[in-house]
Amino acid sequence: MAVKPASTSASDYSEGSIRVLKGLEPVKQRPGMYTRTDNPLHIIQEVLDNAADEALAGFGKKIKVTLHTDGSVSVEDDGRGIPFGLHPEENAPVVELVFTRLHAGGKFDKGKGGAYSFSGGLHGVGVSVTNALATRLEVATHREGQVARLVFAGGDVTEPLAARPLQAGERKQGTTVRVWPDAKYFESSNLPMGELTHLLRSKAVLMPGVTVQLVNEKTRDTQTWQYKGGLRDYLAQTLSADPVIPLFEGEGFADRHNESFAEGEGAAWCVAFTEEGQPVRESYVNLIPTSAGGTHESGLRDGLFNAVKSFIELHSLLPKGVKLLPEDVFARASYVLAAKVLDPQFQGQIKERLNSRDAVRLVSSFVRPALELWLNQHVEYGKKLAELAIKAAQTRQKAGQKVEKRKGSGVAVLPGKLTDCESRDLAYNEVFLVEGDSAGGSAKMGRDKESQAILPLRGKVLNTWEVDRDRLFANTEVHDISVAIGVDPHGPSDTPDLSGLRYGKICILSDADVDGSHIQVLLLTLFFRHFPKLIEAGHIFVARPPLFRVDVPARGKKPAAKVYALDESELESILDKCAKDGVPREKCQISRFKGLGEMNAEQLWETTLNPDTRRLLPVQLGTFDFSATEGLITKLMGKGEAAARRELMELHGDLVDVDI
Repeated sequence: MAVKPASTSASDYSEGSIRVLKGLEPVKQRPGMYTRTDNPLHIIQEVLDNAADEALAGFGKKIKVTLHTDGSVSVEDDGRGIPFGLHPEENAPVVELVFTRLHAGGKFDKGKGGAYSFSGGLHGVGVSVTNALATRLEVATHREGQVARLVFAGGDVTEPLAARPLQAGERKQGTTVRVWPDAKYFESSNLPMGELTHLLRSKAVLMPGVTVQLVNEKTRDTQTWQYKGGLRDYLAQTLSADPVIPLFEGEGFADRHNESFAEGEGAAWCVAFTEEGQPVRESYVNLIPTSAGGTHESGLRDGLFNAVKSFIELHSLLPKGVKLLPEDVFARASYVLAAKVLDPQFQGQIKERLNSRDAVRLVSSFVRPALELWLNQHVEYGKKLAELAIKAAQTRQKAGQKVEKRKGSGVAVLPGKLTDCESRDLAYNEVFLVEGDSAGGSAKMGRDKESQAILPLRGKVLNTWEVDRDRLFANTEVHDISVAIGVDPHGPSDTPDLSGLRYGKICILSDADVDGSHIQVLLLTLFFRHFPKLIEAGHIFVARPPLFRVDVPARGKKPAAKVYALDESELESILDKCAKDGVPREKCQISRFKGLGEMNAEQLWETTLNPDTRRLLPVQLGTFDFSATEGLITKLMGKGEAAARRELMELHGDLVDVDI
């Protein structure tokens, strides 16, 4: 049998399948590993960061960025200039190595007296990526009385290094890099101007005294930034709302005696606390903007929280049951943070996030004692800040404690004690919220079961005037009322869904005594605060049960009768009428109902439930509008309004004849 020859298909995987990318090939093949590919801003930033590193090291005072009409960008500084002599090992000009070799740079030897102790450059990757993704790149370096020029295209040298002596009027030191980004590597070849100006401005902020300039040749605009006030000025200008307390500014750097950190490591910060507006949060490591934050921000957060927490504990300001978390302090904080870290570890080449673990401890160790001292020196400000943090903690806890309607099989379960009616016609049906179980029993027996539902309430309902809407359902009675009527709590400006409303009339039925009036007020408070649209639509009523019963004896042809009186004045008029009819007052037997529970089913129906004979009072806004009514109820029902209530009672107390 003939052996089938082995086919060499495209899917074969052998030794020859492995490709080794050399030089700048990896960058061109996979640009997304090394830079942002949505626009060329990051490859320009790499050049800019090098210029900033020079200024950070104290060798430069000016950085100039020019946007040329041909689409190229040049960055010019007055630092030391990139060395252009031959490298002792590689036998090539140093400036060429910097732009053509990955992992070639002057920022590896940290802590050993290297050229840069603190820098944003780390990997020796930055400008070689810029070069790889550019159609053309020109470098001019001024140093040691000479100017050296070098030109690249797509990462390869096209014009080798040429040095000439400095001419009169030329600057003695510095580097100029001009880049033509290659559009094929980017989604858009346009630089985002907003981001660019923000980046340049932040460099000026972080390096007080350094001048940063942006020249746009197309529009002939020139912008210059120089901040002498540093972080405070910048944050104050950027805030969208007024701070609650003055800005807290400080800095701390390790000295040579510090056991934990290298000399010069530390941070400068400025923090503001506002009650509203979007917080401004910017952080930098060795002048590199870390838009995604990182461990230095965690250190600031930790330091702020511990300082505020110890202040609150020292002054015993924390209310019972409130637990303070870092986010409560941090939620309303705006800040600018500039950390100096000897050997920072970033997440990825674009350095959006700092990952160095020690940075948490570094920043926190300087922030916490500084803020603790400041708060204890300014106790009033400390208390304001504590108040802000405690308020945030209370809001968070309330949100976490939200109580939902109890559900069963997808719909709200009607409360077990609700005795429902048969009709679903809103024009016809009604529910009575009855005070007490015993009255509820009489009402159930005496009602018209076709159209009248009964919901007995146990005792006094919760005063809901200052109860948060999310916490309403924690109270069983309120939960049962809401479920029974089929409408969710809402505010005056909301548009609640009233399609679930189960009854056309919601009637409050309580005893005619002081306690009954109190329950009535509590229920009206609940409806006005949390169900205002039901009042507006005319669904809320108050039933008026009688307080007295008068047994009139038979007189002449008239049989004995039972007459009910709503109150004292009505009782008087009944007795006067009887006297006119020839029945003396003393022969009329007067009995006073202690409560609804004393009435039997027949009496309750006759006096309070029968639509033909009852008195039902519709609830609506009176002489006051909504806001005036709200103000009055706050005075009557607010927990902190005892003084206002006392004043009200002292002024108008004699106008009310209280039946005690």
